[in-house]
Amino acid sequence: MHGYRMANLDAIPPVGDHGLPIDAAWLPVRHHLGIDAFGINAYAASHPGQVVIEEHDEADLGHQELYFVARGRAEFTVGEASREAPGGTFVLYEDPALRRKAVSLDPGTTIVAVGAEPGRAFSPSEWETRRTASLPTG
Repeated sequence: MHGYRMANLDAIPPVGDHGLPIDAAWLPVRHHLGIDAFGINAYAASHPGQVVIEEHDEADLGHQELYFVARGRAEFTVGEASREAPGGTFVLYEDPALRRKAVSLDPGTTIVAVGAEPGRAFSPSEWETRRTASLPTG
């Protein structure tokens, strides 16, 4: 049957040299599944204390971002405030200018990130396009 795809997080090969200032592995979900409508990727930490989502904002792109803690636990920080997010938790950053960061609290913590600019057609970032150019799709 055509028109759909499935992939388990464990089946998406991590990209080793992803160029992000994080310790966690980058799982290029959008590229692996051939998604064009929105940005989606995952990041997996091997041990507690690893930065899973680097400190950043999305002011330059105007993206809202939704994070989903698929496995483990993470500590999300906005400015000076931090909150623990166990597996199954969604964290939404509506304001693109908010600085955010997430650190793993458990081995295997995996966070799925979804983002796009409201009201505009999605276009992958130059960073992602450059790093997935030679990767096969799933």
